[in-house]
Amino acid sequence: MTMKEIFFCCILLVNAAISFLYLLFGLMYVRRCEAKEAEKDTIPEKTKEEDDAGEEGAGEKEQEERRLLKDGRIVYIMKFVIMLLCPVAGLIFFGVGHLLFRFVFRQDVQLEDVIFSKERVRTNERADEERERNIAPLEEALAVSDKESLRGLMLNVIRGDVHNSLAAISLALNSQDSETSHYAASVLQDELNDFRGNVQKMWREIEDEEEDETDCEYYLIPYMNGMLEQKVFTDMEQQNMVRKFVDVAESLFRKGPHRFTSQYYEWICLRLLDVRDFETMETWCMRAAQQYPEELSSYTCKLKLYFTAENKEKFFETLEALKQSSIVIDKETLALIRTFG
Repeated sequence: MTMKEIFFCCILLVNAAISFLYLLFGLMYVRRCEAKEAEKDTIPEKTKEEDDAGEEGAGEKEQEERRLLKDGRIVYIMKFVIMLLCPVAGLIFFGVGHLLFRFVFRQDVQLEDVIFSKERVRTNERADEERERNIAPLEEALAVSDKESLRGLMLNVIRGDVHNSLAAISLALNSQDSETSHYAASVLQDELNDFRGNVQKMWREIEDEEEDETDCEYYLIPYMNGMLEQKVFTDMEQQNMVRKFVDVAESLFRKGPHRFTSQYYEWICLRLLDVRDFETMETWCMRAAQQYPEELSSYTCKLKLYFTAENKEKFFETLEALKQSSIVIDKETLALIRTFG
């Protein structure tokens, strides 16, 4: 054999010896760690309470440590095979990697700013200033001839909560831009169909309720008022929905008048005023005045009723009664008193 061949064989033997020594020490290290874990398992339990308190955490920790030991044994075997099949190169690769990890990449972790609390944190997202800057009221945008801007505004509107914006969206039905009117028609159709279905479902539940149950009525009155006050139905359907609204209110008034608030009375009176059902509205105005005689809405509803019905005698009679009361008056009612007083 030549000197080069002898030198090459020596390198292979030295590399194989180092690889076997690395594997041997690695497996011994893993075996020693397993022995330590076994000694921990033989330590007597302290108390039953302490054992119960840490049972779950200790079990998870034990499983994690066993998994790491098993993975460590596999890692040592894989490195041994690589060093054996790649003489010198494998040793240099793993050696340099260990040194870089030990002296360059391994740094102390700064935990000052780390929060380990499990409490929920609400994240405040930054506003989209560019988008907000270009938003205008839909009523004003309908008068703009720029179709692209109008379509963009309509898309921004229908992406959000449109339940309280249907009155403005209904104005877009008459837009000259067919695509904008199509957006508005689609949104209105979906919302109105959902509303009709929910009202029918809740009404069936009301019919199945016991005499002392009023939860469905208590929920349905504000839900229906939020839609009816926007006046997005046709005249005939608006009247039918208001009648259904009054039926729900009658059910609540019959079964639980104590749950009737002055706000509920005002909503019912205003919806009846929209369809000009003065007779039914007067009945509810009398009920409101009887149950809430010191509420401003009990007087304003009657004033609106008698003014719209052109009943001057009862209008001025109610106005005088309001002036003589000790009720705090808002600006709108005060302007009304100054005008007719």
